[in-house]
Amino acid sequence: MTNTTQEPAGSTVVLRWSSHPRCVALARLELRKALADWGLSVLEDSAVLILSELLSNAGLHARVTPEQVIETRYFRSSGGLRIEVHDGSAERPQRRVPDPEASDGRGLLLVDALADEWGVAERGGPGKVVWASLSVPLVRPGEGGCS
Repeated sequence: MTNTTQEPAGSTVVLRWSSHPRCVALARLELRKALADWGLSVLEDSAVLILSELLSNAGLHARVTPEQVIETRYFRSSGGLRIEVHDGSAERPQRRVPDPEASDGRGLLLVDALADEWGVAERGGPGKVVWASLSVPLVRPGEGGCS
């Protein structure tokens, strides 16, 4: 991790990473901390898996040079969370149907299954941002609580 920024309101966390695989575990730890601080631990399992997939893809496929960094942004919203992974490559991730015997190629299928929505957008410079949004599940009276 090369730099950390938090907005005064605490609703956004911006972190910068190298493409080293070890950074994925550190990014997950930082996301868990943010979710706990924001009272969004209910989203932890899905959010951490989504972040892992997006950050791993950036490290593996974005062809980031040692001088470039990958940036993660976690945004708290009234309804949930948005995760963004920014990198300097214009190469867009491609969802694919993996061979049943393959040990990889399922990351974006997982993101698609877990996120409310996700996508890829241009950013204000070279590269792209891959993002995913999660909503806090609604708990109806009589569900999920102690009676």
